[in-house]
Amino acid sequence: MTPAVEPPDEVTIARAATLLRDGGLVAFPTETVYGLGADATDDRAVARIFEAKGRPTFNPLIAHVLGATDAHRLVEWPAIADRLAARFWPGPLTLVLPRRRDCALSLLASAGLDTAAIRVPAHPVAQALIRAAGRPIAAPSANRSGAISPTTAAHVVDSLGDRVDLVIDGGRCVVGVESTVLDLTTSPPTLLRHGGVTREAIEAAIGAIAAGPAIGTPGALHSPGQLESHYAPDRPVRLDATSVGADEGLLAFGPDVPSGAALTLNLSPSADIAEAAANLFAMLRALDRPGIGRIAVAPIPATGLGLAIDDRLRRAAAPRPQG
Repeated sequence: MTPAVEPPDEVTIARAATLLRDGGLVAFPTETVYGLGADATDDRAVARIFEAKGRPTFNPLIAHVLGATDAHRLVEWPAIADRLAARFWPGPLTLVLPRRRDCALSLLASAGLDTAAIRVPAHPVAQALIRAAGRPIAAPSANRSGAISPTTAAHVVDSLGDRVDLVIDGGRCVVGVESTVLDLTTSPPTLLRHGGVTREAIEAAIGAIAAGPAIGTPGALHSPGQLESHYAPDRPVRLDATSVGADEGLLAFGPDVPSGAALTLNLSPSADIAEAAANLFAMLRALDRPGIGRIAVAPIPATGLGLAIDDRLRRAAAPRPQG
């Protein structure tokens, strides 16, 4: 089936905002490429993004907001961020910053990390949608994973079909490449991705920045979440558990749950992979608590989003770096 493709008028924006608040997916234009939007505060809605894109791992998603004031509510905000926002927002620059303790963003949107990626899009349709929705919008490019990024509504339809609930047709994107991503958690800041704002322009605003590892470098950290031991709770993690000890916290999946754990949380009692993905990081954190000696994880089907869940759990269970 073909999704609804509608012009960016007030009626469409209002309908799209309602869809987002109800957990739906809306493709919309930005100045860079079309984004596949979901409520960035809703775990289940964010999980639908990964499912729709066929995204093999939970890469961190960019949260789109209206301005620096909204960003302040989500992330720690150093003085250097003020300078960058004043120069480049609205525009194609994404800033990676530490999440506030009270950050409303889904942990899934941050891929379980303690950082968040924030951007203020310049496109008037994107701004109108964020304003109408009244919440940050998580939005990677609106295409199947690995496909060419979409710069028209037709590209979105060709790539995603009925995996998206609504496509807002705002014409061709002006920039046509994704935003530049700058990590402000390092000193100096690190350029994680080249994009619509040049390195030269950034350095003219704040001084020298560091280059991220070259694509294809063996063992390089290309983006957040690529270290072998990552997403790791303080407690050790035991995978593919079919029984559980009295000192263990159990991360269960499906209706058949072993008894005897100190605490049990079920990713999805109905064995729904999308629900499990939505609950993964929050439940891992909830089990990482005093009184739990180890976290036992039930087997997860290694298909679809289950592959992404398995990837994150294996990183959580990997041997920790020494030293």
